[in-house]
Amino acid sequence: MIDSVLLIAFGGPTRPEEIRPFLANVTAGRRIPAERIEEVARHYERIGGRSPLNELTFGQAEGLRSCLEREGIALPVYVGMRNWHPSLAETLAEMAAKEQTLALGIILSPLQTEASWERYQADVSRARDLVGASAPTVRYAPPWFDHPFFIESVAHRGEAALAGVPESERTSTPLVFTAHSVPVAMAQASPYVAQLTAASRLVAHRLERAEFCVAYQSRSGDPREPWLEPDIGQVIEKLAARGARHAVVVPIGFVADHVEVLYDLDVEARAGAERFGLSLHRAHAANDHPAFIAMLADLVKRALAT
Repeated sequence: MIDSVLLIAFGGPTRPEEIRPFLANVTAGRRIPAERIEEVARHYERIGGRSPLNELTFGQAEGLRSCLEREGIALPVYVGMRNWHPSLAETLAEMAAKEQTLALGIILSPLQTEASWERYQADVSRARDLVGASAPTVRYAPPWFDHPFFIESVAHRGEAALAGVPESERTSTPLVFTAHSVPVAMAQASPYVAQLTAASRLVAHRLERAEFCVAYQSRSGDPREPWLEPDIGQVIEKLAARGARHAVVVPIGFVADHVEVLYDLDVEARAGAERFGLSLHRAHAANDHPAFIAMLADLVKRALAT
């Protein structure tokens, strides 16, 4: 019987002095130029010297715990980070000390690819090995990219962003859904693009929009390797060339407003939009939206039922 829940997230620095050690963890074993790492460090500095990811994830965990408690389900909810504290090993050790034996692991990424799901599961396995025989077993929730409550939370965020567009121009304002770009070869070996397209279509339907487009953002890695396109910058330029005055960008591939949203969209993409005379309206990620918390609770209830 499941006796606990483990929310699994990427992690992020919580104060300026953690930025470069955090990036060293993220890039360990990868041949990434020092200047690129320093560039990303400046992105964190630009958004206040910290990432709100940890705070938002713990908020999601508390929201889930409270939601379950209201329904008479008393389960502890833990948070484990791939690249910062509390690390997966630290959290699993805490769970072992409290005699948790079987956890439902929920990977906080709506779209499946090697980078967003398989590496998380591999890191959990390594963390369990570090903790030893007392480490709880982790059973994973299934993909939830099309869960009605997730779609509802994203649609509400998109609706709020659309409200920032002058009423007379809302129906003609393009809707752009974004997700993290990944190498084309990686994408082809996964359902990543299909899931992104399906989830975007469901949200657009909720917003009563027949048309929408998908863009990718936050590309990194070897510039000679093909990655998913079009980039959000390319899409913005094309929309402006077609005469669009506004665009609503919905970062559906992210469940928290962290650096890929706060810098890559709010700073970099918005600056590009301004150069082309286009006003960019960015929807918040799900964060602690009640429907998103309800989705997490539903995943837990379904796991308990089996």
